[in-house]
Amino acid sequence: MILEIDASVQREAFALAVKVRLDQPATGVFGPSGAGKSTLLHLICGLVRPERGRVVLDGIVLDDVAAGIHVPTHRRRIGVVFQHGHLLPHLSVSGNLRYGERLLPIADHRFAFEDVVRLLDISHLLDRRPRTLSGGERQRVALGRALLCSPRLLLLDEPLAALDQALKRQILPYLRRVREHFAIPILYVSHDLGELLQVCDHLLLIDRGAVAGQGTLVDLAKDARLLPRLHEAGLVNVLRGRVLRHDPGEGLTQVELVGGPQVACALRREAPGTAIDLLLRPEDIALALAVVPGISLQNQLPGRITAMVDAGDRVLVTIDVGQPLLTEVSARAVAQLGLAVGRPVVGLFKAVALASRSGGSARFGAEDS
Repeated sequence: MILEIDASVQREAFALAVKVRLDQPATGVFGPSGAGKSTLLHLICGLVRPERGRVVLDGIVLDDVAAGIHVPTHRRRIGVVFQHGHLLPHLSVSGNLRYGERLLPIADHRFAFEDVVRLLDISHLLDRRPRTLSGGERQRVALGRALLCSPRLLLLDEPLAALDQALKRQILPYLRRVREHFAIPILYVSHDLGELLQVCDHLLLIDRGAVAGQGTLVDLAKDARLLPRLHEAGLVNVLRGRVLRHDPGEGLTQVELVGGPQVACALRREAPGTAIDLLLRPEDIALALAVVPGISLQNQLPGRITAMVDAGDRVLVTIDVGQPLLTEVSARAVAQLGLAVGRPVVGLFKAVALASRSGGSARFGAEDS
C-alpha cells in the first residue's frame, strides 16, 4: 500500500494540514486529544472533504480539490472500525457481517465468510442481536464486517477505547491475527502506545493538526522534542518473544526474546512455544556496567548503548539487547557511570515489571523480589 496525503481540512476553529506518505503494512497513529487523529481518518475514508489538496491510495485519486474529484465513502473500498462498533441493531450478527458483502460484486470478494468468522471466533454469535453482545464481542463483529467489505485499507479509530483492560487483552490478539492472516494495510488510531505497538511497527505522531514525526518508536525517541508526547502516550517497550517454560513453584514463566536473550516474567497461562509480547516501561529498567551478582532482580540483559537523548534531568538511553530497549535514567547516573554511545551495559528489571495486554496476569506497578 502507498497512501499519499497532501491536504487541509478546516472544522470550525480546528485546522488539519497534513503532508505524508505511508507505505508500511501497519501504522499506528497517536497524539494528544484534539490533535486531529480521527479527522485524519475521516479525511482518508471520505467522511470529511479537504479544503485543499489531494488524497491518493495506490495510485487511485480519492480527493483532488483542484480537479474537482471526491470519491464518496462507499466507493473507496476502505474498511472502518470505530470506538463503539456501530452495528445495525435490527440485524443479527450474521446480517451485520453480510451487510458489507452485499455492497460488492461477488468477483470482488477477497475473503470467505467462514474464514473471517473462524479467525475472529464469532461462529457462536451469528444468530444473536447486537444488544446482547459484550463490548469485546461487538468490536470483533465490527472488525469482521469491515473485513468482509474486502477493503484496500483498514482504518481502526480507537477500537479499544471503550473497553476495560480485560476486554482489551481479549481483542488485541484478534487484531494481530488480522494483520498476520489478511494482507490488508492498517492505520490504527489510539492514544495508547502500548496498544499500538502490539499491532504496528510504524508510528505517526499527530500534534496540533500536523505530522510531528513518523517512524519506529526508536526513531521517534531520538528526537528530544517528541519525548513529552511519547510520555503522554505511555512510552513503553514491547519485547517480542516466545514462551519457553513455566516454573509454578517460583511463580515465573521463562520467555526467549527475539534476538536470543531470556527473561523471567510473572507466571502466565500460554503454552510453551506460544508467541508473546511483553511490555516494559523505560523507567522500570536500571543500568549497570556489568552483571550484578547476589541481587533479587530476576532479569539482567547485557547490551550496548546505541543512542542517548537528553530530556532535561532525565536521559533516554537505547541499548541493543537483540532488539532495541529504551531505558530512562537520571542525568546524574549518566555522569556517575560514564554512559556513552557504544558502551556495554546491563539492563536490570523485576520479573513483574514485564506486563502484557495480550493476556496473562502480569501487571504494571506490582512489587517483586
